[in-house]
Amino acid sequence: MQDNNAITEKIIGAAIEVHRSLGPGLLESIYEDCLAVEFELQGLNYQRQKPVPLIYKGNKVAQELRLDFLVENKVVLELKAAEKLLPVHQAQLLTYLKLTNCRVGLLINFNVPVLKQGIKRMLNDD
Repeated sequence: MQDNNAITEKIIGAAIEVHRSLGPGLLESIYEDCLAVEFELQGLNYQRQKPVPLIYKGNKVAQELRLDFLVENKVVLELKAAEKLLPVHQAQLLTYLKLTNCRVGLLINFNVPVLKQGIKRMLNDD
């Protein structure tokens, strides 16, 4: 069983490979498709567009949230192809971490010249 650091390193490596091949400026869905291929090639276990039921005051509401990826059942990965990462993107990832009881999440924005500038690692300290 891999620890969170090893998993996030593999995810970041896969994302860098996709970004190196494609560059910035494409739709988020294109990066998601290619990242799924890269995860397969690297042997990472993942769930894509994973539904997360939303419970409000003990009641399941009709809308479900969808995670871009849940990797190795431990790390939530949220992808963006935006001009820049905004506080609302970070808040979204933190909410996903709380709802899934996952400790670690990555927010990756592919619309940057160097991918390292678009990666934010976040922790759920609850």
